[in-house]
Amino acid sequence: MNLASFIDHTLLKPDATSGLIETLCAEAVEYDFYSVCVNPIWVPFARDLLEGESPLVCSVVGFPLGATPLVAAEAEWAVASGAGEVDMVIPVGLLKQGDTASVRRVIHEVVSAVPETPVKVILETCLLTEEEKITACSIALDSGAAFVKTSTGFSKAGATLSDVRLMRNTVGSAIGVKASGGVRNYDTAIAMVEAGASRIGTSSGIAIVKGNK
Repeated sequence: MNLASFIDHTLLKPDATSGLIETLCAEAVEYDFYSVCVNPIWVPFARDLLEGESPLVCSVVGFPLGATPLVAAEAEWAVASGAGEVDMVIPVGLLKQGDTASVRRVIHEVVSAVPETPVKVILETCLLTEEEKITACSIALDSGAAFVKTSTGFSKAGATLSDVRLMRNTVGSAIGVKASGGVRNYDTAIAMVEAGASRIGTSSGIAIVKGNK
């Protein structure tokens, strides 16, 4: 299995510097990762570094809390600045209080703001009940998202095999499932793919493709 083609090579730390982003992009080219995943401020820089290369630039938006009213505008800016994919965080609190209409509206606004760009919807599964995970997946699917994604990597836990299976069972083959948060070695990455993940978000992509246990 060519795991490199599953990997969004990720650097979302707040202390990331241009030098670290440059290294990230060089590694993505060397190992032929699917994309680099960066904060919006680094999208234009990464776009320029990857011009003419195969890895895409993926930008997170509304990250990491999903609590901004400007997420659609942020997504629009990111795509205009060079992002080929967008990973958005749902408003978790609104979902947990049962305000599914507002969650649907937020996702729809982002998808509509960047209609030619795949949108991945981050659920932050560690904060949700099983029923809430199913609800969020169904809303994302109905709202035109291209993927559902487990986690930001900034909350209390990341991806689990059970969550990936649940998400894949909920969305079927219609859209992708991205496992993100805590995927740090080859065996874990393979297990996530076998559970239904079609993309892996990780800062450990090199270790994974080198087969590190």
